[in-house]
Amino acid sequence: MSQFLATHKRDHRCGDFRDTHVDEEVTVYGWVDSYRDHGGVIFIDLRDRTGIVQLRFEPWVAEGVAHGLADKLRPEWAIGARGKVISRGENINPKIPTGAVEVLCDTLEVFSESPTPPFEIKDDLDTAEAIRLKYRFLDLRRNALSRNFQLRSQVYRQTRNYFADHGFLEIETPILANSTPEGARDYLVPSRVHPGSFYALPQSPQQFKQLLMMSGMDRYMQICRCFRDEDLRADRQPEFTQLDLEMSFVSVDDIRALLDGYVRGVWREVLGVEVPTPVPSITYAEAMDKYGIDKPDLRYGLPLTDLTELLRGRIEFRIFKGALDAGGIVKALYLPEGKVFSRKDLDKVIPAEAAPFGAKGIAWARVQPGGSWSGPVAKGVDDALRGELNDALGAEEGGLILFSADKRSVVNAALARIRGVAAERLGLIKPNTWSFVWVTDFPMFEYDEDEQRYQAMHHPFTSPRYDEIDQLETDPAGVKALAYDLVVNGVELGGGSIRIHRSDVQHQVFRALGLSAEEVDEKFGFFIEALRYGTPPHGGIALGMDRLLMLLCGADSLRDVIAFPKTQRATDMLTGSPNQVDAKQLTDLSIRTVVDD
Repeated sequence: MSQFLATHKRDHRCGDFRDTHVDEEVTVYGWVDSYRDHGGVIFIDLRDRTGIVQLRFEPWVAEGVAHGLADKLRPEWAIGARGKVISRGENINPKIPTGAVEVLCDTLEVFSESPTPPFEIKDDLDTAEAIRLKYRFLDLRRNALSRNFQLRSQVYRQTRNYFADHGFLEIETPILANSTPEGARDYLVPSRVHPGSFYALPQSPQQFKQLLMMSGMDRYMQICRCFRDEDLRADRQPEFTQLDLEMSFVSVDDIRALLDGYVRGVWREVLGVEVPTPVPSITYAEAMDKYGIDKPDLRYGLPLTDLTELLRGRIEFRIFKGALDAGGIVKALYLPEGKVFSRKDLDKVIPAEAAPFGAKGIAWARVQPGGSWSGPVAKGVDDALRGELNDALGAEEGGLILFSADKRSVVNAALARIRGVAAERLGLIKPNTWSFVWVTDFPMFEYDEDEQRYQAMHHPFTSPRYDEIDQLETDPAGVKALAYDLVVNGVELGGGSIRIHRSDVQHQVFRALGLSAEEVDEKFGFFIEALRYGTPPHGGIALGMDRLLMLLCGADSLRDVIAFPKTQRATDMLTGSPNQVDAKQLTDLSIRTVVDD
């Protein structure tokens, strides 16, 4: 062990120093952030996760030994130093909290040297993300990322305290579990002990947390790791962290009130923002109708208007008529400040935003003086119909109307995207504003056209509304679930539901999903058996902690709040995973890869 470390204990971190520390003898550790030689006086900015403090080395101090060593220092060397805190007088650096003082050092030790890093350790850098991920251990030294993980730790601590104060037990559930036929693809783990059999990494501890309610644990919480083998997007990672909660003998209102208190406390402590509670709610049907998406951003207006019935049988405009004749719909988004959008925007930019959702184009009309229109749609609408459309949309001179006509799913998705793009262009999204909303009354099922059967919109353990249980056999498409999502600024923070606590209802749901009795017994036999033994009514919710932290940190990507993230191809640039394993390991697991063939 270094003699310096043995005899000089760190008594302050770099970001701690203020003018109240003047004349104290202190010991600091950290990394060299910068080196400057001003006429023989050497200044070192020393950095740790708390900030930066300036070290001063004079040739007359301690016979110049520390000064001579300081002259050799280079960025990212790990060092320790000891000296006296002194005032910087008039040379205050107002850009950093420690800028009023510096440490005049008489002792210095180099713990390890560093080659020139592949990028400068600073916040405002334009280095490619692939390089930063390859050298993630250096990237994490940057203050912009370091503070994200300090905040993450703070939120974890606050989370555990809040739920402990509300009677929750923190209980761990298995990582090696069984594979189930619902949801995304599982990550599979081969069993050496049972050749040909596999564990699955949990997409969620769903069955286990319900089993804990059947076990009488009453209130469970866990900050847990989950895994999904799915195609990745900007807001997805193959492994992620969620706050998992389950409660017995509760209603939807109980769960919502508990989570209202949680987010109110987190936003207050972390951001100093007061979240109005109770958080308001809208139904799934209202969200889809007005905003085209089940996670609407309500920081601004710009609602969608369904014009289907108004246009049916009265419109000859080919695109609209074709969509209506095919059983589709027509919706419009009205933008009061239409002049912001150029002809190029309307012909190229906006259609390009809608195209990934299947939209073949976006029709438009500009509102002229007297309520007349210009644009592609104008000639296909008579004066009477145009007046009714203007009234329905609240359209006035200078406004812009964007139309989409297609299948309901395409229209909603395309206009929801354009609504967000338009809000940004119009400057409607104000910084540091927050909009929380509960989305409720989701459909129980959605129909999968490819597989020609129903899928659970949330998961197969979600309870239908109690007054609609009888419809499970006769009209599954019309059944609504006791499910709810918490949405913040257009981001789904989490979702949950009241669970099924009766085995007969669970069997009905499995039948509606097209699962055979054999498949139910193989995959869920233990769970169905457990339901028979006095299961309490129960419900819960899971919040995505990575998404929550992304919002709190103001980060642009989930990767900025995950210490060692994967790329969009699910690879780890730092360690090189996933990687090949040797043949003996595969033989031990009774596995032969397709590549081997």
